[in-house]
Amino acid sequence: MSNIPSNLKYTKEHEWVADNGDGTVTIGITDHAQAALGDVTFVDLPKEGDSFAAGDVFGTVESVKAASDLYCPVAGEVVAVNGELDGAPESVNSDPYGAAWMIKVKLSNAAELGDLLDAAGYQAVL
Repeated sequence: MSNIPSNLKYTKEHEWVADNGDGTVTIGITDHAQAALGDVTFVDLPKEGDSFAAGDVFGTVESVKAASDLYCPVAGEVVAVNGELDGAPESVNSDPYGAAWMIKVKLSNAAELGDLLDAAGYQAVL
């Protein structure tokens, strides 16, 4: 059974989104995604200042099993990147909702958050 915190929003592609309440969101991958990937060995993330539309690929997670694209759940500009993942990609497996956050994005359109799944909706996808 995957850990699905009720305070987050989710995508069908297994990203989570935390609304920071200041016009930015924090994005990472879910517990289900890290478990399916297996041991994460590398995370490729964008640079601060890069912009994405909702649904754009913003990076890649590589594991011993596969490489998987990361999809931006919302449109906006990257305002922070978790550089800690360069030296410790395995934290994606051990703490997917905490230390292994991936990017923070300044929202272009906050209404897009309403298009994301709540915990119950994400559980139904699984």
